[in-house]
Amino acid sequence: MLTRDQKYAFIVYDQVCKIKREKPEKEYKKYGAMAHKLPILIYTAGLAQALEFVNARGEDVQKQLLKDLAIAVGRKDAEDLRDYMRGLQLSEYMLLTQQILAALLWYKRFAQSILGVDASDSNSDSTSDNEVSDARSK
Repeated sequence: MLTRDQKYAFIVYDQVCKIKREKPEKEYKKYGAMAHKLPILIYTAGLAQALEFVNARGEDVQKQLLKDLAIAVGRKDAEDLRDYMRGLQLSEYMLLTQQILAALLWYKRFAQSILGVDASDSNSDSTSDNEVSDARSK
């Protein structure tokens, strides 16, 4: 039996490898940069606001991260994850937040090792710090 982290590692590894194979470098770098930024956004703005922010303002490859993340935590797609999240009680919402942050840790690790994106590279992402600040205030 695999642990939750082992499951996340297997799923995320496959997803990140697929992004690297199928997208040009500029695109997969944006994916990796969002993998670094999203946990910070979740901590500062909250899960619902962070996911809605990326869905509303993110580019297609950044929205792909949301789709991949949804699958990693057992939902069918990003829309299903957002719908599911809206109906949760507080304790369930907090648990989902922990699960998503645990999965995002693997996205960050594989963004570094497979995509070659580290936290300093995320500053060059098209989602500016001002936009992230806007998401925090909403």
